[in-house]
Amino acid sequence: MIKIDKELIQELRDRTGLGMMDCRKALEETHGNVEAAIEVLRKKGTLVAAKRAARTTSEGIVHTYIHPGDRLGVMVEINCETDFVARTDALRTLAKDLCMHIAAIKPLYLNPEEVDPTFLEKEKAILKEQLASSGKPEQMINQIVEGKLNKLYSEICLLKQQFIKNDQQTVQDAINEVIAKTGENVVVKRFARFELGV
Repeated sequence: MIKIDKELIQELRDRTGLGMMDCRKALEETHGNVEAAIEVLRKKGTLVAAKRAARTTSEGIVHTYIHPGDRLGVMVEINCETDFVARTDALRTLAKDLCMHIAAIKPLYLNPEEVDPTFLEKEKAILKEQLASSGKPEQMINQIVEGKLNKLYSEICLLKQQFIKNDQQTVQDAINEVIAKTGENVVVKRFARFELGV
């Protein structure tokens, strides 16, 4: 086992917000490579999130943000398993960051499952019509349409969007990091964005 110095562990902790032991193990696994360790921790967060996904989330917080000038406001509800985690800095910081993200990026839906089916069918029809004259086989056209729909989801669905604070991860990845940090299931239940005149 290689020796990892404390400065490296602290740097990784500062960048990820995760515990000392998790950071040390990730650095040992990647032979002291901080970037690779971040990737290892991100994957671990995704695995932890998958394990916790079935747990009931009946506690949480509602956080609000009003943009200076009082013309734009955001409200988000984040649920977790216990009131202890609801009071942690990790959850409160996530709520604040998500409000800022929603204010700036303007998602229309929480996730792909919530996208209006009528809107989706209309988009599919437009895409298929655009590709119809390309001469490509139907199976290939369907794959292209599926790819374009996934891109659409990443633009209009909060959980699929690139996170405003770190464009190397999605909003769901940021939530997964909080799940790994707190050891509890954390879900965004709903959000609302209000803008004067829109």
